[in-house]
Amino acid sequence: MSIEQSIKSRQAALQLGKRTLREIVVKTIENGNDRSALGFIDGEQISYAQFGQKIRRIHLWLDKLGVEKGDRIAILGENMPNWGLIYFAVTSMGAVAVPILPDFHSNEIMHIVKHSEARILFASDRLFAKVELGNNGILRHVFSLDCFELLWTAESDSITQKIREEGNRRWHNFKQAALQWAGMEDRVDEDDLACIIYTSGTTGHSKGVMLSHSNIVSDALSTLTIVDVTPEDRFLSILPLSHTYECTLGLVTPLMCGASVSYLDRPPTPSILLPALKKVRPTIMLSVPLIMEKIFKTRIYPKLTGKKLMKKAYQVPFIRKKLHKAAGSKLMDTFGGQVRAFCIGGASMAPEVERFMYEAGFPYAIGYGLTETSPLIAGTGPDETRLRSTGKALAGTRIRIDADDKNHGEGEIQVKGPTVMKGYYKDPERTNEVFTDDGWLRTGDLGVFDKDDYLYIKGRSKNVIIGPSGENIYPEEIESVVNNQDFVLESLVFEKEGKLVARIHLDYEAVDEACDGKPQAEIMEDIQRIMQNIKREVNGQVSRFSRLSEVIEQTEPFEKTPTQKIKRYLYV
Repeated sequence: MSIEQSIKSRQAALQLGKRTLREIVVKTIENGNDRSALGFIDGEQISYAQFGQKIRRIHLWLDKLGVEKGDRIAILGENMPNWGLIYFAVTSMGAVAVPILPDFHSNEIMHIVKHSEARILFASDRLFAKVELGNNGILRHVFSLDCFELLWTAESDSITQKIREEGNRRWHNFKQAALQWAGMEDRVDEDDLACIIYTSGTTGHSKGVMLSHSNIVSDALSTLTIVDVTPEDRFLSILPLSHTYECTLGLVTPLMCGASVSYLDRPPTPSILLPALKKVRPTIMLSVPLIMEKIFKTRIYPKLTGKKLMKKAYQVPFIRKKLHKAAGSKLMDTFGGQVRAFCIGGASMAPEVERFMYEAGFPYAIGYGLTETSPLIAGTGPDETRLRSTGKALAGTRIRIDADDKNHGEGEIQVKGPTVMKGYYKDPERTNEVFTDDGWLRTGDLGVFDKDDYLYIKGRSKNVIIGPSGENIYPEEIESVVNNQDFVLESLVFEKEGKLVARIHLDYEAVDEACDGKPQAEIMEDIQRIMQNIKREVNGQVSRFSRLSEVIEQTEPFEKTPTQKIKRYLYV
């Protein structure tokens, strides 16, 4: 059986007539049962039967508000069951979801709302303060993601009151007889736009990735050829749902297969995560490298090498493997003892940490993908991992290496297949730039295949920095904020040991004027104060994951190309 036949076979087995998110909702309604679909740990659980009922009611309510096919509806909130309800309700009725990262700055959030022309925004109560109301383009209503109550509307007082009364009646009265799907017109096709995901939020740099229903569902179906998901599986969600990684693989995939997903009601710090692991006993988890790296470096490695004799013994491969195997058994207990697939993506994994998991027999798998590819491009199941490799091309996806060095085979990774985006929203120029003349997506990443077609990532040709939770951080955007500060001529932002650092070249003429008459020692002190003020001001204007950890004075002008671009490779 070919790969494409395998995907179609799985699609048929899951009773999906078309590759749309609506088909997944239809399936949950037709096969509605009392098994938990989504829920908070120690909180409300939404069964598959309730999931379908609630989405049907949200459809009726959005219809009342005049939502039509193609209308954009934004979602700003932490992970919670209602996030998934709104996402599936919006997309399954033909409207377009616009997920927004909770850590975005308020300026970025409102730019996304305006740029996407969102009519309605669902915002969690914790994040509503980030929403700047007033001149918001075509935005008409803001509802609470926590309880669905109206928080703001651009309509008149009389209409506002009607919305509140109607909303309270519809949202909270879930005890009446279940509404059937019959009569709800199927207005969703596979190639229709399902969501726009912004990899950045500031004006002039925003890239709204347009993903179709087929993009997302094809990626989910293909992933099932790597890691099988059944109704018995339990997911513990710890990554942002507004990220394609968690949304496709941690929400769409499990619900398509009848599995359950549990959410934390606060950030996954060790004191919160460890008890949750014991309660949920997850069988599948999605993670970024930082989580396992922290566990290894703070809890496992110190115990393995804490004593002088142990540190020497750890250097012997045979002994190290034995120690790793024992530590891996304890790690499995920490994760609840039932994990069969711990999937890692979003950034490169520290080699020593991956070696530990490999030698410990911990069931990990590393994948590679982009927002533009829905997201997974390559990966393997835990039984087929190879050290430092992201695995083979995803079923149905074609990968080629545009190699300048024919001897080593290393070059830009380019992709073609059903998971590749429709393009960037309102940005045909960037869309054309990211595709080759023969239709391949340029990833901007460097890679190479081994003889068995396993892909190895060698570096990034783009300047993008991957944050600790998989966020895309664009240094040019931070630099634009830095360069806007007093006394700054130019700057360069880069990653150093997992932290963001800025080299800053000051306008020394302006500094001299401000410090006129002061002795040199005082001028040096003033420069240090200026640098720290720049750091504080910048960090107050950017997202949490884009904040600077260090600023370095660049006393000489940066070396530049003939087109006056800084030669980044000389400084990072």
